Amino acid sequence: MRLISSLEAKFGRFAIPGLVQVIAMFQLLVLFMVMVMSPEGAAAYLMFLDLNPARVMNGEVWRLITHVFIPGNFSLIWALIGTMFMMWIGRGLDDAWGAFRVNLYIFGWMFVVTLGALIFGWPAPGMFLYQTLLFAFATLFPNEEIMIYFILPVKMKWVALLSAGMTAFLVMRDPSFLLPVLACHLNYLVVFGPGFVSERAKQARVVARRGRFESAKLPEGTFFHQCSVCQKTEIDNPQLDFRVLDSGDEICTECRAKRG
Repeated sequence: MRLISSLEAKFGRFAIPGLVQVIAMFQLLVLFMVMVMSPEGAAAYLMFLDLNPARVMNGEVWRLITHVFIPGNFSLIWALIGTMFMMWIGRGLDDAWGAFRVNLYIFGWMFVVTLGALIFGWPAPGMFLYQTLLFAFATLFPNEEIMIYFILPVKMKWVALLSAGMTAFLVMRDPSFLLPVLACHLNYLVVFGPGFVSERAKQARVVARRGRFESAKLPEGTFFHQCSVCQKTEIDNPQLDFRVLDSGDEICTECRAKRG
């Protein structure tokens, strides 16, 4: 997007590198502090970090940030695994997007959930931030694999679908969570939603064209695909793969590679 590219050119130097990794490490630090405290002290400490709308309005503005440092799981083993997992995801997103866009994705999430908490009293669990980061990574790298229990390889797209299914089940059990959950995933929907819609529209156009082609009685030698650049068809080279551009024209794999 031109707007984001323009903002990145102006403010990219202010981006925090490795922001996902920083948040993961702060969560681990909070967990260690909770573990060495008494139960009463730990409860008071977590309340000190929590996003409490009333206290924020009374000037305790640090809560706008510190609430994302509260761990979603207080088991040390799972927290260590989760930290390593999120640091891996963070490095992948940094490589794919750059620090500025990762920062924008995270701070956009924080802005939306903070408004929801302050205006509507919606919960803002940090686990949904991690879920949107997981969804982003799985969309960009769907075939990357992780080892479940260090034994079973599973592709990230299936991990994301399982996580989405669990959230959908939560909403079905309590429909009042629908709007808060949508708000907590608005950053993902804004970034990837238009691409999904565009891709589905392209596929629909291709299916419609194929249906018209197959239903028509056309003479021998009639082609279905033709590259708008080199004018080759699937008859000229059956090995060519054709993709539909945003303009509706088609381009073959050879010309796409040359555009590179």
